[in-house]
Amino acid sequence: MLSFLKPNPVKKLKKQYEAKQQQAFQAQRNGDIRGYSLLTEEAEKIDQQIKELENNA
Repeated sequence: MLSFLKPNPVKKLKKQYEAKQQQAFQAQRNGDIRGYSLLTEEAEKIDQQIKELENNA
């Protein structure tokens, strides 16, 4: 009934994913390949969590 008041974990994770992707993009543009790879790896982990939550829903 009041489901719109419940926090949406997928939405929060998608924002985190987009932020990590943006940070990785900036790191790559600045020549920080190691930082880029670490941020991309973190983004992939977040993406995996998103997929798991969407499959369970």
